[in-house]
Amino acid sequence: MDYIFDIFLISISAALINNFVLYYFVGICPFIGVSRRVDMALGMGGAVTFVMTIAVFISWTITTLVLMPGAPVSRWVAGYFMSAGSAADIDLTILTYIVYIFSIASSVQFVEMYVRKFYPPLYKSFGVFLPLITTNCAILFACLTVMSNIVGVENPTDAWDLGRSLALGIFGGAGFTIAIVIMAGIREELDLCDIPAPFKGAAITLIVGGILAMAFMGFNGVDIGLKTLLAGAP
Repeated sequence: MDYIFDIFLISISAALINNFVLYYFVGICPFIGVSRRVDMALGMGGAVTFVMTIAVFISWTITTLVLMPGAPVSRWVAGYFMSAGSAADIDLTILTYIVYIFSIASSVQFVEMYVRKFYPPLYKSFGVFLPLITTNCAILFACLTVMSNIVGVENPTDAWDLGRSLALGIFGGAGFTIAIVIMAGIREELDLCDIPAPFKGAAITLIVGGILAMAFMGFNGVDIGLKTLLAGAP
């Protein structure tokens, strides 16, 4: 039961409380560039969620099996060249950025081929923004967050397993989708408004994004309240 509640808290936190776009301000480029129409924003949100989930799965697997200190694969390979004690101390986390970026790029290529084959209109509507998912820092941020909760914990029993990591990836992407779809709906309405010339384009988008970020601050403390409620439950 505690595990399910932990998954629930991670999901709510990633989607609403600590929204990647509106709390950490990562993934701003597609948030501004692909939020002109709701249908396009929804497609981009789905693609980012899919890529983020795959990237988190790959990054968790590689971190657990290869990169973290004492990982079984790196220890097994290093055992052929050094003593068992030295092999157990191998730490390859310095390679996390390279490995994660490669994982994200591979996932984007898979999504791009799939969308181009089965959804040509959606692929054309994305234009250059679909390959730009490779450089979407929200996906890299999710992978690094998973890594910090695997390697950066003092008690190894508190390290995230695959379920917690996938919850962050799926609902982090869902939070990105919520933010970009809300922004797209507002921008469609703004097209009908008389906006002063200095505020047209990215300026009004950033102002609206700031207002949305303040609105999402209303979710702060929800996770603490839920923890307190569970602790007081019989």
